[in-house]
Amino acid sequence: MSVDREQMEFDVVIVGAGPSGLAAAIRLKQIAPDTAICVVEKGAEIGAHILSGVVIEPRALDELLPNWREMDPPSFTLAGEDKFAFLTQNRSFTLPTPPQMHNHGNLIGSLGDFCRWLGQQAEAMGVEIYPGFAAAEFLEEDGRVVGIATGDMGVERSGAHGPNYQPGMELRATYTIFAEGCRGSLTKQLFERFNLRAECDPQTFGLGIKELWEIPAANHKPGLIMHSIGWPVDSHTYGGSWLYHWGNNLVSYGFVLGLDYKNPHLSPFEEMQRLKLHPAMKPHFEGGRRIAYGARALNEGGLQSLPKLTFPGGCLVGDTAGFLNVAKIKGTHTAMKSGMLAAEAVAEELARLSEGGGSVEPASYTAKFQQSWVADELHAVRNIRPGFAKWGLLGGLINAALDTYVFRGRAPWTLRHSHGDHESLAKAADSKPIAYPKPDGVITFDRLSSVFISNTNHAEDQPIHLRLRNPAVAIAVNWAEYRSPETRYCPAGVYEIVGIEAGEPALQINAQNCVHCKTCDIKDPTQNIDWTCPEGGGGPVYPGGM
Repeated sequence: MSVDREQMEFDVVIVGAGPSGLAAAIRLKQIAPDTAICVVEKGAEIGAHILSGVVIEPRALDELLPNWREMDPPSFTLAGEDKFAFLTQNRSFTLPTPPQMHNHGNLIGSLGDFCRWLGQQAEAMGVEIYPGFAAAEFLEEDGRVVGIATGDMGVERSGAHGPNYQPGMELRATYTIFAEGCRGSLTKQLFERFNLRAECDPQTFGLGIKELWEIPAANHKPGLIMHSIGWPVDSHTYGGSWLYHWGNNLVSYGFVLGLDYKNPHLSPFEEMQRLKLHPAMKPHFEGGRRIAYGARALNEGGLQSLPKLTFPGGCLVGDTAGFLNVAKIKGTHTAMKSGMLAAEAVAEELARLSEGGGSVEPASYTAKFQQSWVADELHAVRNIRPGFAKWGLLGGLINAALDTYVFRGRAPWTLRHSHGDHESLAKAADSKPIAYPKPDGVITFDRLSSVFISNTNHAEDQPIHLRLRNPAVAIAVNWAEYRSPETRYCPAGVYEIVGIEAGEPALQINAQNCVHCKTCDIKDPTQNIDWTCPEGGGGPVYPGGM
């Protein structure tokens, strides 16, 4: 049944109020103050879905808002000591800190708070921001994108319209900038519709799982930044951790695991938990309390996995395109700069349209990127991540050292990403089960108690937003061949196999637990799971400090 939807007209619609989307909005207003700009954000508020204990390289921020230090920014801690450690099961060995991971001059803080502050700057310039509205579809006319439609509200599990039903709105625009973050649900459709990945490598991803701790003042070392590689994962699995000491006795702890791992018995969440028990890690948590938890997928493919950035009616910015510098473990500065470059290209086309010219596609964005420091930065580290995939931990470290210290990022070759992460799983029968320790409730925890402190909430009766293309595959393939890896790679306990004792295994989807990490959409071996936007405002609500 078709439903009439209210329409609103803008010059530019931006999907996502993260660093790239907000930087694009601010830059557009700086160049063309009269431009009508709307930003939609699926989180209940700006920053609600922004997850990172972030170290910000302020280069892009300095370019966007040169006097930002005088604009009452959120609190930051100046980066201090850098540590880089290789861990075995019981020992820690200090390694030289790679130059990409030197953090002198960088800022440690809350990315959520930073985005809330950027949102305030954008609104003060006249940008309209609508939090709690999920972009459910892109609108297309005559082969070009002409905006987006927000999701309907008040739809019941059955698909019927409930008593509080409200149809979504059409937000129509001359140009639409997609800043959805990693594995954006609309961006995924744009890739297919406009064949944007035809000339790039497959994207490769990591799953970042994070906790925020408050620890005793005596144990707090403001500005300390520590990264680790090695244990608990094996030498063929890409992964590592961070610890950032910042703020008022806060520690951001995170673990990132490459989603090209092979063993279907592996649980990224359990690996993250047991790492805290390592002798080099545990002292950072003793006497403290865990106050927040969350998870998010990350694009790790780098330069060779970047898609075509523009299409008729719009463009891609930030992590929805894949601008993360995985060697630095940073992406805020590159995301912001990509948004600024896109804004400049869009502003040029809008100006031409006002003079009777203009193009359907903001094509100059690609050239601006190629001539920017973002392209130089990603080119210099392009061989590091695929080196680990090709040669494992030891070979990857040797390759990274040669690429960094000998070739200085200018090697006369580019290593390729040969396949998608979903293609890498071995069969369960050919893989070694992993015995994980039970949580102690003090340093280590289970998934459900973790989800509880993520403040995740979804309207109970809404349609399940995690959709199986073929429900039979969940048992016939995932269970039969891989023993349902979705029950382990999901960091929120969304997927559960029930009925095993009765000999009738079935997949149960606990969609209300979903923290919107998108891992299931990425890692499912048959690509049978589609993550779609739930009702606007649903999902985690990460507090200030995350």
